[in-house]
Amino acid sequence: MSESFPEPKLFIPPFLFLSSSQDTIFVTPFDSATLPPLKLRFATSQSHMMTSSSVTKNNLPPSLVSNLQSVLISRRAGAGCDDGGDGGGEEPPPMKPVDDSVEVPAEADPVEVPPEKPVVLITNGEGIESPGLVALVEALVSGGRFDVNVCAPQSDKSVSGHSVTLKETITVSSAEISGATAFEVSGTPVDCISLALSGALFSWSKPTLVISGINKGISCGHHMFYSGVVAGAREALVNGVPSLSISLNWKKDESHESDFKDAVDVCLPLIHAAIRDIEKGIFPTHCSLDVEIPTSPSTNKGFKVTKQSLWRSTTHWQAVSANRHPSGGQFMSKHQSLGIQLAQLSRDASAAGAARRFNSQRKNVEVVESVAAGKPYTQKETVRKYFRLEFMEKEQEDTDEDMDFRALENGFVAVTPLHVPSLVESEMQRLASDWIASALGGDN
Repeated sequence: MSESFPEPKLFIPPFLFLSSSQDTIFVTPFDSATLPPLKLRFATSQSHMMTSSSVTKNNLPPSLVSNLQSVLISRRAGAGCDDGGDGGGEEPPPMKPVDDSVEVPAEADPVEVPPEKPVVLITNGEGIESPGLVALVEALVSGGRFDVNVCAPQSDKSVSGHSVTLKETITVSSAEISGATAFEVSGTPVDCISLALSGALFSWSKPTLVISGINKGISCGHHMFYSGVVAGAREALVNGVPSLSISLNWKKDESHESDFKDAVDVCLPLIHAAIRDIEKGIFPTHCSLDVEIPTSPSTNKGFKVTKQSLWRSTTHWQAVSANRHPSGGQFMSKHQSLGIQLAQLSRDASAAGAARRFNSQRKNVEVVESVAAGKPYTQKETVRKYFRLEFMEKEQEDTDEDMDFRALENGFVAVTPLHVPSLVESEMQRLASDWIASALGGDN
C-alpha cells in the first residue's frame, strides 16, 4: 500500500463555513445575508492556482488560500487509495506554494524635490496698477527665486494711514499679474495685509516677508503717520511678519517712470539679504524697515541707517466751489436720470428763495425751503462748503544729518527702523510722570 498522507492542519477563521468537492472549495460567511459566498477552484494539474474574481474582490489572505489548496490535494490523494489502487498510480504533481510575500521593486533613482520658495507678499498705497508696484513685482517674478503674491488696493489709498474698513463689505477680485497670485481689494493697505494674513485668500499660512511699495513720494518724518505704504508694513509687523516699506522721492519735473526700475535695482540686494537672514533667524525682529530712495536712484551714495525726523510738508486747505466738488460730479455722472430730476426740483425751489438770497450778504450759503403736507411752514438753512487738503511745495527744514529726510536729500538711501509701539524717551517719560503727579495729586 502506498503511504497515506496526513491531513494538514487547517486554520479556518470563525466567520467562514467550508464545503468542498474534488477541486473546489465553497467558502460561505456565517453572515451570508450581507456577504456573498465565495468559490475557489484549483487546477491540480498545473503549477498555478486559479481563483474566481470574487476571491480577489474579497481579498482572502494568501496563507488561507494555501491551506485550502493543501486540503484539496490531500483529499484527492486519499480518494485514490480508497478506490483500491495499489499505490502505483501517478502522484499528483506538486503544487506551487502561494507566496504571500510582497515583491519589493528595485530601488529607483531618488527624485529630487525642489525646496519651497520663500513667500513674498506685496501691497502698496497707490493701487495695484501703480508703476512702483508693477516694477517691483516684475523684478521679483523674473528672478524665479520667490513665490510672489500681491494683495493691494484697487484705487489710490496712499494717505489712508493705519485705517481699516469696519461695518462695510469690501470687494476682493482676482487680478492678472504674470507670474504672481494677485488680488485687488476695495479697502485700505491695512485691510489688504490683514485679509491676506487671515488665511482666507492664500494657501500659505504666513509669508516670509511683506513688502509695501514702491510708493510715488516720500514717507519721511510725520508723513509716516499718514502714509498708507508705511501702514501696510506696520500691519505686517503687528502680526509678527517681517516687513519693508519702500518709497521713491518723486519730484515733479525731475522724476520719470523709468526711475521706478532703477529704484527696484537699488533695493533688490536689500530684499534678497532680508529674506536670506529671515530664514537664518538673524533678521532684526520687532521692527519694520522704512526705505526711502533718493530722486536719482542710480546715483545714490549708499545706504544709511537713520532716525524718524520731525519733518513734514506744509498743509493748506483750499476752498472749492460746489461745481468742482469731485464726489458730487461722479455721483451725478453715474445717475444721470436722477440728476435731471434733482435739477428740475432745484429750479422749482430756487424761485421761492430767490428774493431772500438776493438780499443776503453771506457767501457760500445755500438756502433750502421745504413745506411738508399738513404741517406749518418751516424754514431751514443749510450751510455747505467744500475744501481740499493740499501739501505745499515749501517744506519745513530738518538739518540733522542722521534724520531720514536730510539723509535722503543728501543722496543716501535712508533706512529707518520702525517699532511698535513707539519708543518714548526716558526724559519725556519722567516729565509726563511729574506732570500727572502734580495735576492729579493735589487740590486744584
